[in-house]
Amino acid sequence: MTRNEAFNAALRLLKTRERSEKELASRLHRKGFEAEVIDATVDRCREYGYVDDARFARCKARHLLTSGRAVGGRLRRELQLAGVGEELAEQALAELKDDFSEETLLTELLERRFASFDYGQADDREKRRVVNYFLRRGFALATVLDQLKKL
Repeated sequence: MTRNEAFNAALRLLKTRERSEKELASRLHRKGFEAEVIDATVDRCREYGYVDDARFARCKARHLLTSGRAVGGRLRRELQLAGVGEELAEQALAELKDDFSEETLLTELLERRFASFDYGQADDREKRRVVNYFLRRGFALATVLDQLKKL
């Protein structure tokens, strides 16, 4: 397969959503392109600004934060699984740190997901279910318990 075919395939992949260089290379590999063609295609996409891992890290982190799917260590792991290097992940998290408060995110997510939950009235099973929901998303236990008790 030629470099133009690989580049066209890359453009089709990037048309649907932002991707990291690693994700793009992996998808092109699955489509059967050779390693040197993939490297040239990713380089070309980087030159044109179609692929930018720093931009991808910020967008992915912002999406995960606003949707309530990940914070803290879980967010860092999700970025690394998506192909973002450790340094870029830390940089993206530092940039977004001022925009997002863990307590505010937890409160918003609690209102969206568990609108009728009352910590004082809930039984132990229900409390565990809600607390574990937030722990799986990377919230600190102390933060979760503090916010639940405040509300």
